[in-house]
Amino acid sequence: MSPDSEADAPAARRRLTIAALFMTGAAALVAATTLMAKVLGQELLGDPLPGFMVSAGRFLFAWLALVPVIVVMRPGFAGTRWRLHAARSVAGWATVTCIFTAAALMPLGDATAISFLNPLIAMVLAIPLLGERVGPWRWAAAGMAVLGALVLIRPGMAAFQPAALIALAAALFGAFEVIFIKMLAGRSAGDGEPAIRILFVNNTIGAVVSAAVALTVWQWPTPQQWLLLAAIGVVMVTAQSLFIQAMKRADASYVMPSFYAALVFAALYDAAVFAVIPVPLSILGAVLIVTGAVVLVWRERVNREVD
Repeated sequence: MSPDSEADAPAARRRLTIAALFMTGAAALVAATTLMAKVLGQELLGDPLPGFMVSAGRFLFAWLALVPVIVVMRPGFAGTRWRLHAARSVAGWATVTCIFTAAALMPLGDATAISFLNPLIAMVLAIPLLGERVGPWRWAAAGMAVLGALVLIRPGMAAFQPAALIALAAALFGAFEVIFIKMLAGRSAGDGEPAIRILFVNNTIGAVVSAAVALTVWQWPTPQQWLLLAAIGVVMVTAQSLFIQAMKRADASYVMPSFYAALVFAALYDAAVFAVIPVPLSILGAVLIVTGAVVLVWRERVNREVD
């Protein structure tokens, strides 16, 4: 190792540590939004709000939080790939709506774990849509995650959770969002769009779509529900910002495992607020899903190093 490399090592370790902390913070905040969605979906602060209204609040207040930042930074919108952004935003809105709805109907840890299937589903979708090739390790990871999902959903058993199918839909829509993001990144090679622009466009389109749908099931929220809707939006855009900052400082293969801490945070929040304690089968299913996702991230890193 050269003297320059030795001098750079502490800085590199510090950068990686900060990246992991940013991603863990994003995980804690994402789990907090599902907790708030669960509160809004139950009779705690008034009549339960439909999932469409909760997701509308998430996008609308996130957009409002970003407006002052856009005014100051003025990133410009020339070269924005609007159709791809629109597809990604609609998929993201569907993901959020489904996970918020599922969170109100089942344990947060189970809903969060099932939603973590999205990178595995995206791997399968990437075969016909992006022409990617998948080796035995990644298929094994997918199989492990599917087994974990079956343990959580428990089809054909007395403990079957119908709401888990909504969380599964969230994973499917989330997988399409991952595909659209990959397409966007691929087409932007050497000409990447600024992160603040991506955040603003995503939340703008999401706000328009979610508000239009929410009007079909509109009911007037109580003052406390308005405050919680605003909190979901601000917390989510903060989580998105931390996620992006983590990805800028380290490879996805290093920081993504930290994001799966969202499962732990969700379980802790659920236990603290609703006294919901995960049963052994739920823990087993979650471990299988997260292990499969981590194996997938590891194999993608190995494949990049080989290439």
